[in-house]
Amino acid sequence: MRMCNRRELGGVALAALAAGCASAEPSPDLILHGGPIYTGVAATPRVEAVRIRNGRFAALGALSDVSARARGARLIDLAGAAAFPGFKDGHCHLGGVGMAAMVLDLVGVGSVAGLRERLHAYAATHPEGAIYGRGWIETHWPERRFPNRADLDDIVGDRPVFLERVDGHAAVVNGAALALAGVDSTTANPAGGSIERHADGRATGMLIDNAMGLVQSRLPAPTAAMQRQALAQALSLYAARGWTGATNMSTSLAEAMLLQEFAAAGEAPIHTDIYLTPEDSQIVFRRGAFAVGNAHVRGVKLYMDGALGSRGAALLAPYADAHGDGLLVTPPDELRAFLARARAQNVQIATHAIGDRGNRLVLDAYRDAFGDDSGASRAARWRIEHAQVLAADDIPRFAALGIVASMQPSHAISDLHFAPSRLGRERLAGAYAWRSLLDSGAVIAGGSDAPVERGDPLIEFYAAAYRHDLTGFAGADWRLDQAVTRAEALRMLTWAPAYAAFAERERGTIEVGKRADVSVFSVDLMTVEPSAIPTAQARLTLVDGRIAHEAN
Repeated sequence: MRMCNRRELGGVALAALAAGCASAEPSPDLILHGGPIYTGVAATPRVEAVRIRNGRFAALGALSDVSARARGARLIDLAGAAAFPGFKDGHCHLGGVGMAAMVLDLVGVGSVAGLRERLHAYAATHPEGAIYGRGWIETHWPERRFPNRADLDDIVGDRPVFLERVDGHAAVVNGAALALAGVDSTTANPAGGSIERHADGRATGMLIDNAMGLVQSRLPAPTAAMQRQALAQALSLYAARGWTGATNMSTSLAEAMLLQEFAAAGEAPIHTDIYLTPEDSQIVFRRGAFAVGNAHVRGVKLYMDGALGSRGAALLAPYADAHGDGLLVTPPDELRAFLARARAQNVQIATHAIGDRGNRLVLDAYRDAFGDDSGASRAARWRIEHAQVLAADDIPRFAALGIVASMQPSHAISDLHFAPSRLGRERLAGAYAWRSLLDSGAVIAGGSDAPVERGDPLIEFYAAAYRHDLTGFAGADWRLDQAVTRAEALRMLTWAPAYAAFAERERGTIEVGKRADVSVFSVDLMTVEPSAIPTAQARLTLVDGRIAHEAN
């Protein structure tokens, strides 16, 4: 395969380079056989063999038929491993996935004391500059509280420390960071955010949602070289885990251009669908959706509310374990004005909504943007990202309006450890309600929200079909009746993310003529014991018929 040189390029040059890469000499045919091959098509759910030619599925069926007239083909014996339509992460943040290796890793920290220990060790090996970390979650900690500035100040007091919660909707900072931002007892909460305070008004160091920006805006931004390295690492990691595609949310224009540059140079092992931040959305309003190679700018990602764990998700009634009913990150009138522009310009919208009030506000705003034109609403395929807590009356509205529910199964098996205390028993009926949404006719596009979760297709499949945590535990309030069948889980993670990005005619199932995206795992996800699913491995990842990952 001819490789194209990578350069800093404008849009026209990128498109020309992508066309040049596409004209490279075709690879020999590939024939997959020797293990179960699931197509994702109800009429022919499983075949013995598949032939791939020029990046597309050319034949499927019996090995003898598929091999006929295929001289020179490379035969790949799956040796019992199972092949599936390409798994696609329907919601992730690739920059954050790659950047996680460059900052203080707080994933798995088991206590405030453990957080302090990791900070102390990191500070000793990084003696200069601000410290940024991510990944802590306090819901299992023995201290049963958020960390605060006092926990950080006696370890690092002379330079800013910014430690982001795993959900990305809260952070704890030290006194130096608060001083840098000019935050004191007189500082007002920003719209859509909260500065958590002691009884005397002093900031505790916990910043919720838009309040994080008070400090974050004063810290050094990642360099272009860091962004490039982070994206390259994330793309490679995703292919190695068995993903053939990713939907990259809240993407800056700079990050989008990097993804398209990788694609044009033949250095993007997976395909990406990109949703821009509202601040960088002018290009999609001007040009509409556009692609360079296998990187497609599709639309814009907005925010309605915060996250459940940090009590920023907007609820219809107060939290069961605290005062308040959450935050609206974007004022509803501002959201509606943006939607009116998007409707007029045919721009696809994806809006973050977690709480039942947040989801209702978005559903209402989407409905009103299209008025009585339900056909246009369905054709637009606007999305709600997360859709975690829904009032019963709002569940059928997704199908009625044609709204895609973009959900991350692993959130349920993480959040249900604390969601009962946040929501109370009654509201759990509409929490992570996959079964109810599918039964109502909605499309659920599955994803991971990495780096909030691990970003592993096997964990997402397991969570959707089994609804137990990774130790096999499920609480009495986990509503196991909301789990889906394995066939439905497969569709959620293959066809549905393609549909949500207007790509289901090209990807999402194994059918003759479609692009040859295939995920091969070491176990048969459709029959193996549930406990064996998360510990399986990706054996082979094919994207457009090319090998993006092949295990030893």
